[in-house]
Amino acid sequence: MKLAEALQERADLNRKIDELGRRLNNCILVQEGEEPPEDPAELLGELDEAAARLATLMASINLTNSRTKADGLTLTQLIARKDALTVQLAAYRSLVSTAGQSTHRARGTEIRIKALLKASELQKRADQLAGEIRRLDNLLQETNWKTKLIEL
Repeated sequence: MKLAEALQERADLNRKIDELGRRLNNCILVQEGEEPPEDPAELLGELDEAAARLATLMASINLTNSRTKADGLTLTQLIARKDALTVQLAAYRSLVSTAGQSTHRARGTEIRIKALLKASELQKRADQLAGEIRRLDNLLQETNWKTKLIEL
């Protein structure tokens, strides 16, 4: 199995666990004398199986990410870099929005507000960060499809 396939399975398992939880909540309480729409014990068994598979899969993904290198860094390092850049990009986009606001004064005597940083320069840096995130994402995607999962 390729790493990318394992990541897809992990996403499917997370969705399945969420869905099983909703289904369990819908049938765990019934009026006395009534039958639930589904067997809660059976659903609970499915939930436990899915959670066990998820734990094994996540351990294999983490091990593979820590042992696989691309551009001289492990996938774990590349993912951390991408995540940090994503947080940084969000901050820059917020700054661009704030710096780009124009304040209106009804009279010339009102306090004038001005941006201390230029929105255009902040936007340029935000664009650079977005480009680096795309580059990292493409590298990760390519590597994920080329890398065999280290299964535990």
